Amino acid sequence: MKQARVLSEAEFRRAIAACSIGRHAARNRLALMLSHYAGLRVGEISHLKVGDVLAEDGTVRDRVHLNPTYTKGGVSRTVFLNAKLSKELARYVDGLSGLPARLSGREAPLLMSQKGGAFSPNSLCQLFSKLYARCGIDGASSHSGRRVFITRLAHSGVSPKVIMELVGHKHLTTTQRYIEVDDEMKKAAVELLR
Repeated sequence: MKQARVLSEAEFRRAIAACSIGRHAARNRLALMLSHYAGLRVGEISHLKVGDVLAEDGTVRDRVHLNPTYTKGGVSRTVFLNAKLSKELARYVDGLSGLPARLSGREAPLLMSQKGGAFSPNSLCQLFSKLYARCGIDGASSHSGRRVFITRLAHSGVSPKVIMELVGHKHLTTTQRYIEVDDEMKKAAVELLR
């Protein structure tokens, strides 16, 4: 089975720009950022509730606890949010204020579908495909952001064990399959030898 494409930084910026226009711009932008900056699977994103990302005082948490029912392996996991994603979440949740509680309360889906409920993992996959197609990025899918997240961490020198824990893999070999390597990376690696 062919793996999802790992987007370059320029392609990711293009995708963010393309999805930042239109009726559901904030939602679409946040969906992409949750994938790329937290390495979440679509099933995990689709299950998130507003209360999962907000502390009791209404501020965005620095980490999100994923309920075992949200995850692929049925094991709870803590997802750490970087400053960029936390800022995006705060902006998004602020935009929900003033909406009825069923759309903005702690039990409301974080990302609301056009029908007014939570996305199913399948419908969120379709949304990702549409977003990438809109900006002309072939081979990208809902799993591209997760592969980008893992690849960027690996090439930044983060321990494979830490990456494995962050993304909820049980085996290091699974994590290693996600890491993209190209000729430029290989060239840069051999240039380290002096």
